[in-house]
Amino acid sequence: MAHRRILLTNDDGIEAPGLKALEESLASLGDVLVVAPEREMSGTSQSISLHTPVRLRKIDANHFAVSGTPADAVILALHHLLGEKPDLAVSGINPGANLGENLLYSGTVAAANEATLHGVPAIAVSHASRKDLNFAVAAAFAAELGAKVLAEGLPPGVLLNVNVPRGEVLGVRLTHQSRKITQNIVFEKKDPRGRPYYWHDETVDFGQAEPGSDYAAIRAHQISITPLQADRTDYPSLNHLSSWIPSLDAKLNEA
Repeated sequence: MAHRRILLTNDDGIEAPGLKALEESLASLGDVLVVAPEREMSGTSQSISLHTPVRLRKIDANHFAVSGTPADAVILALHHLLGEKPDLAVSGINPGANLGENLLYSGTVAAANEATLHGVPAIAVSHASRKDLNFAVAAAFAAELGAKVLAEGLPPGVLLNVNVPRGEVLGVRLTHQSRKITQNIVFEKKDPRGRPYYWHDETVDFGQAEPGSDYAAIRAHQISITPLQADRTDYPSLNHLSSWIPSLDAKLNEA
């Protein structure tokens, strides 16, 4: 494993405890370069900065803070800081789960997905709780999984989304992304001038978790590993929806 190069990033900022725990653990696998947002960018998904300049602050030879999003950080690392592709990219450790439909919003998962788009094997790691945060188990497991990926690789266009439960861990499960089992909640408040503002939150009904899903694994106190595709095409639907094309094409030609 000597001389392997690992890119480490997150969506919680360069000073996040989860990032530091992950860096310490991954150091056993190779040379770690940390390129992360300068502040928390949770919920930014895979957005990139198109209307403002992105600034890069060098902390030391192995640590860089980026003024933009997690995807910005990965792009700068791959196309500016590194002369060649790293052997592995890891994003995390996020405080809070990235399960089910929340993958669509997650900056943690998006950073790993950005690396995957550039042909770099990638892992996203989250601690499935915001309470009693202890990143030791997640960090150690990320190093074990990272070693596996370095040794055996990943299928092209596939990244691994890892969620580690709080407290006792009873095993590891390969899972699929859950359907939506959360309920969105919007809280309306008033500012000092009487104007309304809103906070988003959600509740989860674990009783609806499908067997084999990421939520079911966390409920069973197992580590969830979900392989995700960068290519979001639903290939079975190509065949199913192909019967629509002749009529749509005919209507277009009539117009």
